[in-house]
Amino acid sequence: MKAFHLNFSQRLPISLAEAWDFFSSPLNLAKITPEEMAFTVTSALQADEKMYPGMIITYKVSPVAGIKLNWMTEITQVEEHKYFIDEQRFGPYKFWHHQHHFREIPGGVEMNDILTYGLPMGIFGNIANSVFVAAKLQEIFNFRKQKVIELFGDYAPVANENKALY
Repeated sequence: MKAFHLNFSQRLPISLAEAWDFFSSPLNLAKITPEEMAFTVTSALQADEKMYPGMIITYKVSPVAGIKLNWMTEITQVEEHKYFIDEQRFGPYKFWHHQHHFREIPGGVEMNDILTYGLPMGIFGNIANSVFVAAKLQEIFNFRKQKVIELFGDYAPVANENKALY
């Protein structure tokens, strides 16, 4: 199996605590996923429930042509206000490992997503990645970036942020 890697980064003008509260709530994922994917959390979660290591989350999602798929992920690691990792237990990928990192920066927070995934069906999965899967994932994260800006505003660098201190 070939592993594919994608990295995404975004800065937001909110506190680390606000970012963590929003992104560590599994129910908020539907708010930042394109509507045409019909993303629905099917786990019985409470609105204020936060993730924890070992948490299993189930979804229904339509990534292509309206075909509904079941997806199950497990939150495998959490270090509050720093990072969490979700891994697929079953679903459309052969392998899915998604790291979500957060760090405080002047005037806000920087979020970094590191995604490593693999597809089933050997060479056909590799071709599918080249033809549409990688582009679809890029589209999803681009949508997410715009939606997060709508929710929290756009980051404006703080004066002197990039200047060296001597």
